Amino acid sequence: MGIIKDRFKAKADIASAEIKSIVKEHGNKKVGEVTLAQIYQGMRGITGLVTETSLLDAQEGIRFRGYSIPELQQKLPKAPKGGEPLPEGLFHLMLVGELPSDEEANHITSVWQRRSHVPNHVFATIDALPLSTHPMTMFVVGVMALQTESNFAKEYSKGMNKKDYWNATYDDAMDLIARLPRIAAYIYRRKYKNNDHIQPNGLLDWAGNFAHMMGYDDESFKELMRLYMTIHADHEGGNVSAHTTHLVGSALSDPFLSYAAGMNGLAGPLHGLANQEVIKWIFEMQEKLGTDSPSKEQIAQYVQDTLTSGKVVPGYGHAVLRKTDPRFTAQMEFGKKHMPDDKLVNTVWNIYETVPPILQSLGKIKNPWPNVDAHSGALLVHYGFVEYEFYTVLFAVSRALGVMASLCWDRALGSPLERPKSVTTESVKLWLEGKDQIWE
Repeated sequence: MGIIKDRFKAKADIASAEIKSIVKEHGNKKVGEVTLAQIYQGMRGITGLVTETSLLDAQEGIRFRGYSIPELQQKLPKAPKGGEPLPEGLFHLMLVGELPSDEEANHITSVWQRRSHVPNHVFATIDALPLSTHPMTMFVVGVMALQTESNFAKEYSKGMNKKDYWNATYDDAMDLIARLPRIAAYIYRRKYKNNDHIQPNGLLDWAGNFAHMMGYDDESFKELMRLYMTIHADHEGGNVSAHTTHLVGSALSDPFLSYAAGMNGLAGPLHGLANQEVIKWIFEMQEKLGTDSPSKEQIAQYVQDTLTSGKVVPGYGHAVLRKTDPRFTAQMEFGKKHMPDDKLVNTVWNIYETVPPILQSLGKIKNPWPNVDAHSGALLVHYGFVEYEFYTVLFAVSRALGVMASLCWDRALGSPLERPKSVTTESVKLWLEGKDQIWE
């Protein structure tokens, strides 16, 4: 076994014994109550999952294994002469639960480089789709075509022992993560760059090589990709992409099938497509106002007009967070360092100063603060990355880090098939009349 695999298995064995003890001694303890509103309105606020890799705090934002994003920016290994964390280091942290050394992060880089070969049939499958196909559709189709390489599926068909599920899952997860940048870059070059492809550079780290294969060799853009891949990697387990990957994986679908299912969820307008909606809204505002540098007063009026028309301001609000998303802050600091005079980036900052007070004045908004999507598009546009439909693919490549680390833990801990109970409205009405006991 590899170095990281050994450490993961040792950690998982200890955690598995601990969890069994917790369930045995405290399994009957209640962790909360479920209301009718919750079961009718998207299960918001119901604690019903365990995700080991990250936890979302309403006040502090996402913490990966207890570490905040500012802490990760400081503590995680970085590329030579780089200032942003390597995603390889974050994956190590989520998988093993410990901050990696530079050597350990570089080891993961080398492992992913060795596993990065994509079979030709995957590219042929993508090429069979019309160029007009949305890049997320191409991406998911490519992942599904890659499923032919699943070690888990092959071993399971042979009669694999339950104790070995984690091993095959780990190998699939590492293969999948290693190959995703190649698939995504291929789609980008096919759709937007006249099918002119760029071969990978084996001397670069995972995110840096992704930037290179897309055609961006500016060192600050590679830094942006390292930051982007890190801060989008995970957001605890209840979001659509993470929960779907876990749910489908609980049926023992292999990591390729599970991840593809999750990414179909990420492609939804209320999840991963939000970053695309933000930049679209800003450009529409600039066009209507006739300026690429609108004043705060102009922004405020446009925001009011947006709300009056029954629309929302994209990029603002979050189901859990009650403060500015630290992922937004990290991107803002990146902008101040690398592009302080960019007009679009400055507009994002002016929107940030304008929108929250307006939303607060309505008295109905629990979170008037920006989320991660409010900033990411403007940074990409600065580098000429204006293919907005592709932004969600970047998100998808990053999210693989978190959902695959979680799936490894699911299999190592022997997580069961997820199957919550559902009720009908008719049964609810009978229960309210005291004629049925739907909760028992």
